[in-house]
Amino acid sequence: MPVQAPSIDRALAQAGDLIIDVMNRNTLPGLAVGVVAGSELVYAHGFGLADISGGREVTPDTVFRIGSISKTFTAIGLMQLWEQGRFGLDDPVNDYLKAFKVEHPDPSAPPVTFRHLLTHTAGIGEAPSLRTLLNFRNVFGLAAREGETVPPLGEYYGGLLRTEVYPGAKWAYANHGFATLGQLIEDISGQPFESYMLERVFRPLGMNKTDFLRSERVRSQLAAGYQIKKGLLEPVKYMEIAVRAAGSMFSSVNEMAKYVAALLNGGANESGSVLRPDTLAMMMEPHYQIDPRLTAIGLAFWIDRVGDHRVVSHGGGWPGFTSSMAVAPDDGVGIVVFTNATTLLAPHSVALGLLRRILDVPDPATQLPRPGLLERPHVWRELVGSYGPKPGLLTNARIWMMFGGEAEVVVRDHRLAIRALTGPLRKGLPLYQVNGPDALAFETVFEGEAIPVVFQPDATGRIECLCIGGMGPQTLYKRSRFESVKFRAQVALGSAAVAALWAARRCRRREEREHD
Repeated sequence: MPVQAPSIDRALAQAGDLIIDVMNRNTLPGLAVGVVAGSELVYAHGFGLADISGGREVTPDTVFRIGSISKTFTAIGLMQLWEQGRFGLDDPVNDYLKAFKVEHPDPSAPPVTFRHLLTHTAGIGEAPSLRTLLNFRNVFGLAAREGETVPPLGEYYGGLLRTEVYPGAKWAYANHGFATLGQLIEDISGQPFESYMLERVFRPLGMNKTDFLRSERVRSQLAAGYQIKKGLLEPVKYMEIAVRAAGSMFSSVNEMAKYVAALLNGGANESGSVLRPDTLAMMMEPHYQIDPRLTAIGLAFWIDRVGDHRVVSHGGGWPGFTSSMAVAPDDGVGIVVFTNATTLLAPHSVALGLLRRILDVPDPATQLPRPGLLERPHVWRELVGSYGPKPGLLTNARIWMMFGGEAEVVVRDHRLAIRALTGPLRKGLPLYQVNGPDALAFETVFEGEAIPVVFQPDATGRIECLCIGGMGPQTLYKRSRFESVKFRAQVALGSAAVAALWAARRCRRREEREHD
């Protein structure tokens, strides 16, 4: 049932306090927020500066790089072709690709399908190769410097994009998978990707100041991007995105409000239609879910709940920019938040914070630990230990960045906790029981947001893995002490120390003999 206007008005009356608090806590130069109810933009405001050097303020017309929210547009463009009967979701994509192919080194591997690419389960991983992954200067191989020519994808991949693991074997966020979907739009339609999106998606929605390229449509209002170093803002050099269909869109709050209105109204707004209502509804249904207690993946969209309310969302990030879009389709409300700074969860915190206020749902992070909920210390012995991903360096890149390749569950200060070997979770986060009957469901708090952490048993009842939401549906499997990265690192360091001592002793004895 759609939220009533008085509830929205009450929630938005104090929106500025929430937004300013998040901006101050995260050192953001500028931020733009839009709230859509039904088909109307009911709140559109800019805060701070779009360009520090010029003193230009953020407005609802300020253009931001919205990063991976672009993926949802790419998916809509692709599903238009699906509606025309041009392909099936479970068809092999190589039957349609002309510029390059997507293959696993094992010729007996199952083929990559459209559904695999749309749900990040194709087995592609973070980068096409280890060399590309280690190229930090061009954002793991995703970028070209300003003035450099972005090569066609067929040339970029050398005619072949390799998958690291079998399709469907695991979930791994894949920008290159969505770049491939952009190529499929081009190869199936016979029209360049960017012009197809202008003609078939942006124009029908009346989004005349949005583009996948830094064109005249967007250039004059574009915000400058910044990064935060030691608490100070530093400009970020402009870089072109080589995998455009995965994240190169430029748009503003006023423009994106038209898109959100279409998502809330079956694929159409006052300007036109881009999809049939049943097609959009299917995209917002779960197509991949590792655990019913965690976020599901639709066709490009994340599907979660805020309280009892279904929320469909996507975020985005690119050096100098971070974005968030959250839509409650059953309640008729959607929110977009953009900032011109590299941050982690700040736009997400604003979007969810405003959505909770509108839907009258308390912030789960403030409800932890749950009062009156008895902890289950008798099961902790089964849960503690080391957990790591299935093999695949490229498909585990984000786990390495967040956890150092492995998470450890420990008991600390009379409470279960999770910690990483390196990175932001190294000091550990407490795990709070959240469901009395379910002893394996927990939440932790990271950057002010509640993150679900659930454990799964195998067929014998022994704990097999833990699954973490909020950062993508990551699955980490329990390891023996001897299999853990931590133990092997300790052994390696110990062996190195013994070898160093032995070498020092030999050197000392040699010096003593020479002295004698």
